[in-house]
Amino acid sequence: MQIAYTKHTLGNGLPVLIHEDHRCPIAAVNLWYHVGSKDEQPGRTGFAHLFEHLMFEGSAHYDHGYFQPLQQAGGVLNGSTNSDRTNYWEVVPSGALELALWMESDRMGHLLPALTEEKFRNQREVVLNERRQNYENRPYGMAGMAIVDRLFPPGHPYHWLTIGSPDDLGQASLDEVRDFFARHYHPGNASLALAGDVDPDEALPLVEAYFGGIPPGPAAAAPASDDRAPDAVRLVMEDAVELPRLYLNWRSPAMFRAGDADLDLVADILGDGKSSRLYRAMVYHGRIATDVMAMQQSRELCSYFQVVATAAPGHGLAELEAVIDAELSRLAGGGPTEAELERSLAQAEAQFVYRVQTVGGFGGKSDQLNQYNVMLGDPGYFGRDLERYRAATPASVTDAARRTLADAPRVALGVVPRGRLDLALPGSTKVVCS
Repeated sequence: MQIAYTKHTLGNGLPVLIHEDHRCPIAAVNLWYHVGSKDEQPGRTGFAHLFEHLMFEGSAHYDHGYFQPLQQAGGVLNGSTNSDRTNYWEVVPSGALELALWMESDRMGHLLPALTEEKFRNQREVVLNERRQNYENRPYGMAGMAIVDRLFPPGHPYHWLTIGSPDDLGQASLDEVRDFFARHYHPGNASLALAGDVDPDEALPLVEAYFGGIPPGPAAAAPASDDRAPDAVRLVMEDAVELPRLYLNWRSPAMFRAGDADLDLVADILGDGKSSRLYRAMVYHGRIATDVMAMQQSRELCSYFQVVATAAPGHGLAELEAVIDAELSRLAGGGPTEAELERSLAQAEAQFVYRVQTVGGFGGKSDQLNQYNVMLGDPGYFGRDLERYRAATPASVTDAARRTLADAPRVALGVVPRGRLDLALPGSTKVVCS
């Protein structure tokens, strides 16, 4: 389970990763920029996500919508932004590889000449509308904002969500946005992966021709991270929902750090699927919840572990919390069974297999190579990444559950129907996010 690749570096510092797979006549182009919402500043948030939109609005040598020429050539494409990185990808018939490289390079090296005040204002409104649809007007949609606001202190790179603040976006100027692009979207802060029906002898000259003349850009400063654990706190938020929902959140080890993989397994044991402990205790047998899940939210600087449960009609958040705490104590005290650990390891290995089934897109081979290259400087980390899970033992999983969850402070948030603050956890403080 390795991804064979070759690595080349252009004179401007752009790493180029190539994986050959000639079984199907398609080629994947995958470009990561090592910039996300963590690289923004308080008072000027949402810029990284805004550029996810602006990058599809045309560049100097093709000042039109980005999708049409690639789709006409038979390709599919997309992009995404999170707290740590921004990625863009195209999967095209191998004969359209040069088209994809040209268009991708043009928006890296020549976006700003085509970035007008009209485009900026238009896409800012698109982002603000997306925020209204996906957060402000969606049931439980503002919970994430309340959680990161208390889980990470003011000034911490994860104190805000990727969507950003409407006030920050509304006050931003075109010059500020241009400056953000110039600092982060350049060869020195990017990684390019090609995968599929690609001949390196033909592809590398094309990459050099289209990307080689782009200036490397300034070195990006790593944002400072406050690793102190948050104070234990209970919060409540009113929302237009029918059933109360509980969110329990703990700070946890960063992506690829010691304990990160163990907590992925803890999450699987506690809340992944109908055989998990919390599902059996709360949904199947207890019937006090309609759903429950647990996850290790792995991030570059530090992560957080989360358990989410929605109360069944007639049941309250304190009842959910008591059962979750009992299961956490049981896992932290007695550890997983052999069957549980075996099942969780099988699930982890299956996820690795799923990731290498395609050459492109989100999670395909090209995306995986770029993740390892950007986050670790090692595109060939695939085998060692899998080994992190295979090396887990009942003792290591138990220790991770005890240190990170059972013995650590947490941020507990209850989202309750409007006018039903009586359903909150005892001792909760009311929060309002905007």
